[in-house]
Amino acid sequence: MAPDLDLIFAALADPTRRAILVMLLEDDMAVTDVAEPFQMSLAAVSKHLTILTRAGLITQEKRGRVKWCKLEPDAMSAASVWMQGFGQFEELDLDGLERFLEHELRDEDNTTA
Repeated sequence: MAPDLDLIFAALADPTRRAILVMLLEDDMAVTDVAEPFQMSLAAVSKHLTILTRAGLITQEKRGRVKWCKLEPDAMSAASVWMQGFGQFEELDLDGLERFLEHELRDEDNTTA
């Protein structure tokens, strides 16, 4: 099944979902651990996780009583291939994306503090 670019780009448009993706770059995480740094309900975080899952950017699986989230390493490749079609974009640099997202999160934290 081909990923839906609209779903991928819509998922990436939200800063909370981008922050979640940065967190999952490190390792798989339990849903409760993903929710911990955010000042929102577990239900709200679950909605963000559902959007990321529908976009194919993460997978969720139940291990015992705990639901775990895992980043899908090739999930953004369809978006990267699409952007490369314009010739002005280089191959997706995940390290650069991580640095950008961390910078954005720091700036967001500084403006809310």
